Amino acid sequence: MMPRGAEILIEALLREGVEAIFGYPGGAVLHIYDELWRARHAIKHYLVRHEQAAVHMAEGYARACGRVGVVLVTSGPGATNAVTGIANAYMDSTPLVVITGQVPTSLIGTDAFQEIDTVGITRPCVKHNYLVRDVSELAAVVHEAFDLARSGRPGPVVIDVPKDVSAARCSFSRFDHVEFPRRRKVVEPDRRALRAVAEALINAERPVIYVGGGVINAGATEELRAVVEELRLPVTPTLMGLGAFPTGHPLCLGMLGMHGTYAANMAVAESDLLLAVGARFDDRVTGRLASFAPQARIVHFDIDPAQFGKTVVPDLVVAGDARASLAALLTEIRSRRRAELIESVCRRTAWWDRIRAWQRLYPLDYDAVGAEIRPQQVVAELGRLTTGEAIICTDVGQHQMWVAQLYPFNRARQLITSGGLGTMGFGLPAAIGAQLACPERQVIAVVGDGGFQMTNQELATAVQYDLPIKVVIMNNRYLGMVRQWQELFYDRTYSEVDLSVAPDFVKLAEAYGAGGFRATHPSELSDVLQAALGHDGVAVVDVRVCKEENVYPIVPAGASAREMITRAQR
Repeated sequence: MMPRGAEILIEALLREGVEAIFGYPGGAVLHIYDELWRARHAIKHYLVRHEQAAVHMAEGYARACGRVGVVLVTSGPGATNAVTGIANAYMDSTPLVVITGQVPTSLIGTDAFQEIDTVGITRPCVKHNYLVRDVSELAAVVHEAFDLARSGRPGPVVIDVPKDVSAARCSFSRFDHVEFPRRRKVVEPDRRALRAVAEALINAERPVIYVGGGVINAGATEELRAVVEELRLPVTPTLMGLGAFPTGHPLCLGMLGMHGTYAANMAVAESDLLLAVGARFDDRVTGRLASFAPQARIVHFDIDPAQFGKTVVPDLVVAGDARASLAALLTEIRSRRRAELIESVCRRTAWWDRIRAWQRLYPLDYDAVGAEIRPQQVVAELGRLTTGEAIICTDVGQHQMWVAQLYPFNRARQLITSGGLGTMGFGLPAAIGAQLACPERQVIAVVGDGGFQMTNQELATAVQYDLPIKVVIMNNRYLGMVRQWQELFYDRTYSEVDLSVAPDFVKLAEAYGAGGFRATHPSELSDVLQAALGHDGVAVVDVRVCKEENVYPIVPAGASAREMITRAQR
């Protein structure tokens, strides 16, 4: 008998090397789940408790290991619940294939039960989407979807599969000969442009290298480090670029942007050459565009030419893979006379003196005295206890910025966070996906008490599959970042940010079968964290931190880097 579309789909996933699927069943995908059960020894399905979390788990999986994450959800509310995760993946260039069920083709457009226009809804936030109306096209669509998801600038692709298509039968002979025939043309970096970039870097007096998540996606960390060390160039990563260059390296200035270091922001503001690699000049980095790096020639390396001039107009561009572009740039630099390179390094002595002065005057310090736990202490202690080796997943808010500022990220794919969309509730499910991708690594979700309550039901998923993630809650009983803005810019009008009515997180963890821990005083913090990190299984740590601690520095929205507020100026 010829196979059903559902079997063809599963076989196509197997041929793509899929080992894990995150999903939630429903009527429109029952044929697929039936075949998935038959293939359970080859593909492991992880049953989530909410479809949004399924996508975040797939994101965590993809970001931790670099493979395409796969999601399977039903039609209607299953698909709409997944949209936030899909949009998040699109903003952060995460490769996903999201398979959604759909009502039978004969019912499309009739407002049938659990019908929704998935293709229309997801069109603005995917690289591409498909509505498969013919079972004979299904395998080819799957292979093309995977190719699109991981090629170029990575991102999510949606495949909408009507129930009758998953039930329809198609010959094996046709399926056996399905291949993805398109040969991608590899675009080599423009050598003339690279020579100009090398010349500009060598002759610059105040250069800065600004690196984003594209460096990590391209696996270009070694090439970046070689270029930087060859000319002793200052490096500043974005939030998504953390780990692309070791934060403890003497040439690293720390993160730039709204909550970046004083030295990084001032170096960009005073630079005469800014080389952006795999970054997109996000508004949280640039602040007021008219005053962003006003004295600098702008050079932009990106795999997506659509990014060139989108917000900041560059003087030089290099389109292509970041790894290939940086490798070619390194070759151009090393082709110069050694004396010329030494002279180039010496030319920047005064520039480094200024940068070191900024670092000394405005470090990332905090007040660690008193009877309350400071959030910064939590991050610093996690860094010490894990020796900077853990994979850290975060939600969005103050805790996210403290992690970005203070945790020692020394390699790629170590920080998994929601950057572009800023999705609360991301951290816990992302940690589950990351733990599955990297079972030998310590994975910690650092979350706020607000975001944790959006997806804490996924503790059940972690416990069910015996995934030893650790969840550290910075519990300040507020929507902390919103409260900070209300304090600084709205005359302390704390409107609807009080989260003091909340569950006992220790009891909640125990109710799910996880370990529950709590720290309320600085003297307890180290021992409690150590016990939680050593717990055999899922652990949740409720850390009661100072309620009104703020993240500094902060560049107010629409302001320039020179207008940043530091702790000393607050």
